[in-house]
Amino acid sequence: MAFPDRIERTVHIGRPQEQVWAAITTAEGLGTWFGEAAEGEVKVGGTVELSWQSGDTAKLRVERLDPQSVFAYSWHIHGLPENDPRRTYVEFTLSPDAEGTSLTVVETGFAQLDDDEHAKAYDGNTRGWKHELDELVAYVNG
Repeated sequence: MAFPDRIERTVHIGRPQEQVWAAITTAEGLGTWFGEAAEGEVKVGGTVELSWQSGDTAKLRVERLDPQSVFAYSWHIHGLPENDPRRTYVEFTLSPDAEGTSLTVVETGFAQLDDDEHAKAYDGNTRGWKHELDELVAYVNG
């Protein structure tokens, strides 16, 4: 049976592209809307670690940076053991629109999972992106 491999969500933010770009590509921005803190270098090949007061962490390996337009990283798949090498790929694409900026996030790589793994990771991240992008919009809109 084939599983959905892709989560895609687009939001419109009534702010300039440069402001949205800073929110998704700086430790300060990521540590405000995506985590509760972020450390690391946002450069291709760099790692950014997000952390929460709960003790949870997530390590993002930066894969692509096209200034003001594309930011992409890979990260550990939720629900798998920490030593599992499988990862998903997340790509943010920004473009100007009549209201400010259109931001699309696409996460791929879920088809590599078995039934149970897929259900947990795909469903959790689908809910997660809705919540996180709502937080991004609120953060950028101040």
